Amino acid sequence: MTRHFVVGAALVLASGTAHAAGIERSRTPIDMLFEEGRQMRFALTSVSPEVSGEYPAALGGGSTGDMAGSYVNATLAFRDEIRPGLDAVVSLAQPYSAHSTYEQGIYSGLRARWHSTSLTALLRYGVTDRISVYGGPRLVSSRAEIDIPPALIFAATGNPVPYTARGAADTRLGYVVGAAYERPDIALRVGLTYESAIVHKFDTTETVGSASFTGTTRVEMPQSLTFDFQTGVARDTLLFGSVRWSEWSKWEVAPPVFAASAGRPITSFDTDVYTWTLGVGRRIDDRLSVFARASYEDHAGIVASRLSPTDGYSSLGLGGTYTLPNETKITAGVEYVSLGDTTDSSGTRFEGNSALALGVQVNVKF
Repeated sequence: MTRHFVVGAALVLASGTAHAAGIERSRTPIDMLFEEGRQMRFALTSVSPEVSGEYPAALGGGSTGDMAGSYVNATLAFRDEIRPGLDAVVSLAQPYSAHSTYEQGIYSGLRARWHSTSLTALLRYGVTDRISVYGGPRLVSSRAEIDIPPALIFAATGNPVPYTARGAADTRLGYVVGAAYERPDIALRVGLTYESAIVHKFDTTETVGSASFTGTTRVEMPQSLTFDFQTGVARDTLLFGSVRWSEWSKWEVAPPVFAASAGRPITSFDTDVYTWTLGVGRRIDDRLSVFARASYEDHAGIVASRLSPTDGYSSLGLGGTYTLPNETKITAGVEYVSLGDTTDSSGTRFEGNSALALGVQVNVKF
């Protein structure tokens, strides 16, 4: 049994599926540091969420309509062994994203977009044959925009005019550090990875009615700490999982003109997020392995943001990997996500929502 055949396969579903606060879309491919040889990885995940709510009678009742658009998330990574005991991974990913549009009821016209790209370079050094350390820089570029209709601006500021905010692309540097312990004879590996916060300072243009203002909007993307493990539990059978903490309580979007008028940010999260994953994999033969995994993110029970009206999630994913004669690995998986029910500050209730993710990953050795 190889050390990582299942964990690498299961991670195809981690690129693009609903994650912390509904904004995190992918994670740094730490697992590639523990693979062997020179290889290229391409992962593509298509996610189709369905998120709608019911307005209270005071807002006219009726449905909000589906406010969450489908999206595709891609990751590209390259791995090589620099010398025995020193490995490198470079990855290009889309770590954060948001795509929210309301087209029904009083929220109609409320729209938000967040786009990001990250470039991460990691080195892993084997201290002993069982202990290794790793880390490197992480560069994240993001841009954001939001439109708020007059009815919602009036409720927030008393001024019934349309509002827009546009944040120009901003690039900031962070870092990743971690350590791992391995016992290849029983397919055991435990690792602890820290990813620093990324603090964007967007040059922002706010338009209120016919007037425009420029300023700076500070947005802190959260630091995180992840504990990963895998271990053999029987011949050709692997148990794996992770626990992840993300400091989303410091995330808020507060353009200066809006914040001064409303006395609050446009959107924010009040609590940190903990995510648990547990899975099992089985190697069928030398070519085929399969896996199943379940994930859970805390239900915080707080007032929801209209731009991300879910509270935690639970999910189940299934998939497998087939290895071609030239050692190219093709992984495919499907994951169903049940999104947590919540209510926003106006009393609009979002419940019974879900998402479906389909993922494909190709690892090519050369």
